[in-house]
Amino acid sequence: MSEEKQGIDSKIKLGIAKCLLGEKVRYDGSQKLDRYLRDVLGQYVEWVPVCPEVECGMSIPREAVRLVGDLDFPRLVGRSSGKDWTDTMHEWGKERLDRLAREDICGYVFKFGSPSNGMNRVKVYQDGNRVRHDGIGMWARMVMEKFTDLPFEDDGRLHDPGLRENFISRVFTLKRWREAMSEGFTAGALVEFHTCHKMLIMAHNEKIYRAMGKIVAKVGIAASELIFPEYFEMLFNALTYKLTVKKHINVLMHAFGYFKKDLNADEKQEMLELLDQFSKELIPLVAPVTMLNHYVRKYSKDYLAKQYYLNPYPAELMLRNHV
Repeated sequence: MSEEKQGIDSKIKLGIAKCLLGEKVRYDGSQKLDRYLRDVLGQYVEWVPVCPEVECGMSIPREAVRLVGDLDFPRLVGRSSGKDWTDTMHEWGKERLDRLAREDICGYVFKFGSPSNGMNRVKVYQDGNRVRHDGIGMWARMVMEKFTDLPFEDDGRLHDPGLRENFISRVFTLKRWREAMSEGFTAGALVEFHTCHKMLIMAHNEKIYRAMGKIVAKVGIAASELIFPEYFEMLFNALTYKLTVKKHINVLMHAFGYFKKDLNADEKQEMLELLDQFSKELIPLVAPVTMLNHYVRKYSKDYLAKQYYLNPYPAELMLRNHV
């Protein structure tokens, strides 16, 4: 499915740990290629690869580094020599973050466990041979503190089909939001964006969805500079909630209701059987969604045709084949 079908005019940019694209930049000259990221998702995004160690001046190969000291403010030091790279990393990082901001990235994929690129569960060595396993990589922390409104994941977590689907859905939604607002923060742009994302937001968190509807209803009454940041914060928050079979069934039944005057008895029964099989986790989400999309086209349901819940990202990513 094309980017145009996703409501996107230009390729999405995502930051990524360079080793995940097969670049031999690790301390021992190796790489950690993730074929899904490079070969599948890579067809629909433009990667912005970063290797903090190499870019801040470390060689290939090099001495391995680790985080040492305070959990919130650790030092980055050589494992054997104890050479301290902390200040070098921070100085390089400030300039690199500024360049990254100009790239207009819509998310970032970190490297699990890396003392520079790990977004969580990174080892931090402390006094008395104690090791904490809940640290954050030095570069990853800088990125997450700079870009507080971006989706973040690491390659380890992305092996989970649900987390992968959620991350990519958030990335595409963020890109659509930015492009919708690129012509200016207008009432019309907000109403159109919300209308097309209603079912997607509802699937993640119905309570927040209803609150967002009240915000949209106020547009034109309240000052826009207050409305838009509030709306985006709620959108970002809503999409972090995990999707479940129960939530999907709720939205799918809602969509099914639009066809009650169109479908014949056999079509209704077929759809209900698909929903029942999905509710019992006998078939993946792609099955009932494909059937709904068929009925959307057959019966010309313009409102549903606009709903990104039914097409949140290119079908070729096959995300709903596994959830």
